[in-house]
Amino acid sequence: MEKVATMDRYIANFSEQLSEAYAIGQKIEIKNIHQPIKNILVCGLGGSGIGGNIVKCLVKNELSVPFDVSKDYNIPKYVNRETLVIISSYSGNTEETISAMEQAIVQEAQIFCITSGGKVTEVAKKRNIDYVTVPGGMPPRTCLGYSFVQQLFVLHHLGFIDYDFQSDLLSTINLLDREEGAIQKEAKEVAANLHNKIPVIYIDSEMEAVAVRFRQQLNENSKILCWHHAIPEMNHNELVGWRINDDRLCVILLRNKTDHERVQQRMEINKEVFKKYTPHITEVNSKGETQMQRMFYHIHLGDWISFYLAELRKVDAVEVDVIDYLKGALAKS
Repeated sequence: MEKVATMDRYIANFSEQLSEAYAIGQKIEIKNIHQPIKNILVCGLGGSGIGGNIVKCLVKNELSVPFDVSKDYNIPKYVNRETLVIISSYSGNTEETISAMEQAIVQEAQIFCITSGGKVTEVAKKRNIDYVTVPGGMPPRTCLGYSFVQQLFVLHHLGFIDYDFQSDLLSTINLLDREEGAIQKEAKEVAANLHNKIPVIYIDSEMEAVAVRFRQQLNENSKILCWHHAIPEMNHNELVGWRINDDRLCVILLRNKTDHERVQQRMEINKEVFKKYTPHITEVNSKGETQMQRMFYHIHLGDWISFYLAELRKVDAVEVDVIDYLKGALAKS
């Protein structure tokens, strides 16, 4: 049963969640995972899976082993006893993730679970698999902080990252608290620009996970379709698709002062192309001195945008009836 709360309360409490996740992570115990580990796979979907994408963006230049994220029933054949599989299922009952966990067990992977309970916890206890329990009862998409932070603690505990992510996390929390008013103000303005439009989100490929998160929040909270792409890859295919005048389209450029110099140039040139086909172009610049700060500034801003757009559309940002219908129909088969 989900706690009775409105989406704005969940979003407003995000920095508190990060702080709580930090406290939980400091107490993580890992007893059954041993070196060597030659690759890492995070298994999770939706709000439980996006944390893996964000971690990958953040630490890929720190890691000396491959790091992948799987959002499927099946896992790659390469997974074996030298693979760390992180199972991320907030509810603990995500059927695709449970399937992946069962395969990881068969393929003798070393497993760590992040969950609030459910079948994942049951299997972990039965199989003597390490796990951490996070607070339950909320929509998974509002619990990004729990999965993201626990993954960082696991990677640090096992020696895969050595940068001071804990100080980075605390400074990120301080940034979000300090900028909360400004973030909400800007979110309302951007939401107004997006009302009755189809958002087209672009970002530097180094931070693509942030755009994925924003798209997902617009889908689930605002109940709209939209799409995203990353630059420079977008310039090698999607740019050619800009051929039809359509003022329903609203381009959103998620920008950072540390974006690759050539990507910044590409964005400026791309804007000239977009202007030929839509008058609606919105640029959003992150704040922060570290990549984590900039990523979570964009993420928190995007969450607020999705809420304010839901208000403009007069829809319940929490409701996901169609997903509940899908799960019910699958349960009958």
